[in-house]
Amino acid sequence: MTTSSLEGQETVPHHSNIPPSRHGDGSAQTTKDEYAYIADGYRLIRRIIFIMTVCSSMFTNQLGLCNTLTTLQIVGESFGVTEPGNLSWTISGYGLSLGTFVLIGGRLGDEFGNKAIFVVGMGWLSLTSMMAGVSVYSSYPVYILARVLQGLGPALTVPNALAIMGKCFSQGPRNMGFACFAASAPVGAMAGLLFGPLFAMAWWPWIYWSQALGVAFLFVLAIVAIPDMPVEGEQKYRRTIRETLDRLDLLGGASGVTALVLFNFAWNQSLVTTWDEPYVYVCLILSFLFLVAFFYIELRLAHYPILPVAVLTSDIAFVFGCTAAGWSTFGIWLFYVIQICLNIGGQTPIQLAAWLSPILVTGISTALVVGKTINKVPASSIMLFSMLCYFLTSLLMALRPVHSTYWTYFFFATIIATFAMDSSLPAATIIFSNTVPRQYQGMGSSVIMTIVVYSISLGLGFAGTIELQINNGGQTKADLLHGYRGTLWFSVGLTAFGTILAVIFLLKDHRRRRSAKNQKEAEKTDSTEA
Repeated sequence: MTTSSLEGQETVPHHSNIPPSRHGDGSAQTTKDEYAYIADGYRLIRRIIFIMTVCSSMFTNQLGLCNTLTTLQIVGESFGVTEPGNLSWTISGYGLSLGTFVLIGGRLGDEFGNKAIFVVGMGWLSLTSMMAGVSVYSSYPVYILARVLQGLGPALTVPNALAIMGKCFSQGPRNMGFACFAASAPVGAMAGLLFGPLFAMAWWPWIYWSQALGVAFLFVLAIVAIPDMPVEGEQKYRRTIRETLDRLDLLGGASGVTALVLFNFAWNQSLVTTWDEPYVYVCLILSFLFLVAFFYIELRLAHYPILPVAVLTSDIAFVFGCTAAGWSTFGIWLFYVIQICLNIGGQTPIQLAAWLSPILVTGISTALVVGKTINKVPASSIMLFSMLCYFLTSLLMALRPVHSTYWTYFFFATIIATFAMDSSLPAATIIFSNTVPRQYQGMGSSVIMTIVVYSISLGLGFAGTIELQINNGGQTKADLLHGYRGTLWFSVGLTAFGTILAVIFLLKDHRRRRSAKNQKEAEKTDSTEA
């Protein structure tokens, strides 16, 4: 659900500044002695184990998000916490750390080895999942801290999983690997939606203890199943500590992370304390100051910028705008539709898992279909299609009567949402790849993933502010529903804005293609006359 097939991304290394040269067919090309695709020679069983291990990063990412979606009231009640603003941190805190540190995780993998950082991420996720369960003996702030720390695990594993898949497989097998990577997202989401409430029926800490045990197994499996990555050109010589620190862009990374954390914290904390507290808007102001510092460092000071700001063109701005609008509404839609079902409609968590089960089929099939067609259809057209799907989903959920039949609004909105999610990510990745210079293409998936997961968390912060302003304190079900509806209509507005951006980008892309075609025909005519 949170990612899609990245087969359209042609480059292999995740942040490689010196990507391998390529044949005309787009496959990576290196000298025989310099690089070899290790997994190409694996037997079938060995290859399946390797792919499943790498894809477990996206599975556990979605599991960690969705195993809490329908059980946050159960967890909150055990701590005596029932306010929506406080409860939203169980979701937004996880997304905050994930979205903030994805780029950092990719850069660490480039410098210290993708396998090593992947393994560290799995170990970290296991420990923090255990911490989340043990927090039952402590307090709600400790539980929220554990959830925030949990998000660092996928931030380390997901970008390095993409790099591992690309470095170990050549073009053909790599495509299938990326398709499996995308398909693991809805599988993880359904596992979380199903097993989260099942374990909560026994005792909610088992939601996280079971996750900790499973991820611990994956930690050991990753050590065995993932091979050591081949050493590429510029990594063959030993760097000094100073060179390594310079390449990590610590100053830029610190300022960027601080800006993202403060901005997100201000919006989500305002749900708890409101904007009357001075420290909330002070954090918001400081986030803008750190953002300015980040851009200055990346443009003027950094030798190896963690985000090459200079390559961010108007095309990239359109991609970021569409992606942020779509995925922030996904977070709003998923969170608040579940709240309506649980708090107003009377559905149970298990019933909701059944209602959302179509994503298991449509998510996998859509990922595979998009993977096959992404290179045959302009990415700008696919982006517009995805934004229209986001818009229709948001509109259906905003209009949905609370006690309507499942097979009307809810069923069709769920199906359409899957189309939106599994088509927007590959389209965004390809547009990014085609727009930026070749040396920056490897970072495309991490940049897009940062936008995706950060937008989910930030969208919940915006929506929560709207909810609290219009629900009259949420004392009655009618007031609660009014607040929930307001957030869903906000998501409709966001997706309408994203759709307009996608239309503008499509027209711009069409004009560029037509201009290039006319120029090519003119050059052909001139050469014929000569």
